[in-house]
Amino acid sequence: MTGSTRSSEGLDTRRRRILYRAWHRGTRELDLIVGPFTDAVIAELDEPTLTEYERLLEVPDPQLYAWVTAEEPVAPDYDSAVFRRLQAFHQDK
Repeated sequence: MTGSTRSSEGLDTRRRRILYRAWHRGTRELDLIVGPFTDAVIAELDEPTLTEYERLLEVPDPQLYAWVTAEEPVAPDYDSAVFRRLQAFHQDK
């Protein structure tokens, strides 16, 4: 069981891959941060934003966790609209 509340039904292959990756990060803490955000927004992200989000998902778990929780400042080349959305989504929870 992934924890996802969203079915991958109706999603294209790229979005299915992103949804899976979001819920299978390697650390449960980040699964619980990134997974629900992905569930909520995956269907509405446009192609350039998907590319940026895929890039963000490649960041190692400890680093991404520190950025999302504001323990460390996000690297300028990752400080994108999709990252700020992820961070705000997490902080609103």
